[in-house]
Amino acid sequence: MTRIAIIGGHGKVALHLSSLLTDEGHSVTSFIRNPDHAGDVAESGATPSVLDVENATTAEIAVALKGHDAVVWSAGAGGGDPARTYAVDRDAAIRSMDAAAEAGAGRYVMVSYLGAGKNHGVPESNSFFAYAEAKAAADDYLRSTGLTWTILGPGALTDKPGSGLIDVAPSPEGSRETSRSNTASVAVAVLEMPETAGRTIEFCDGSLPIAAALQPPA
Repeated sequence: MTRIAIIGGHGKVALHLSSLLTDEGHSVTSFIRNPDHAGDVAESGATPSVLDVENATTAEIAVALKGHDAVVWSAGAGGGDPARTYAVDRDAAIRSMDAAAEAGAGRYVMVSYLGAGKNHGVPESNSFFAYAEAKAAADDYLRSTGLTWTILGPGALTDKPGSGLIDVAPSPEGSRETSRSNTASVAVAVLEMPETAGRTIEFCDGSLPIAAALQPPA
């Protein structure tokens, strides 16, 4: 059994993820900002824990992560307010990475998005710009750490049932729809596949079983 911490535990991907992980016998702590969400998290099999990562210090996050083997970042400000987007999706995410290292939780999985990076191409006038900038900075910082990291880049998220089939590095011309269920299944798979460490894996719903699709390129 592995002890896994999910930050952003009430998100749809996170709820799928905690259910999958607990079904496999892992111990999951899901960190949430709103205590009213504790019941939903508990129903997924995870242990809810209230932690406002936007305002928590690195030391406070490290205390919360102590005793865990792995961390999955699945939190987000939800757009709208650029200042809050930077505070959560960049600054809090970076503090969580430092905290994971401090706490000895060496495996870190970041849920990002397909196309994230400094060359995201989102114009400054677009409401998505702050999120794109924040994720680019957080992902870059993660790559610079000594953590055993994997960055996941799912395409446009949907609530369609998970097929268990994905395509990695999908063509820009095709559909980029990605079910939240499949995204959670990919996160489970990479936690169980040490060979995915140090990789940025972009994917969408597709045609290959997840474990096969995640094999390192030859």
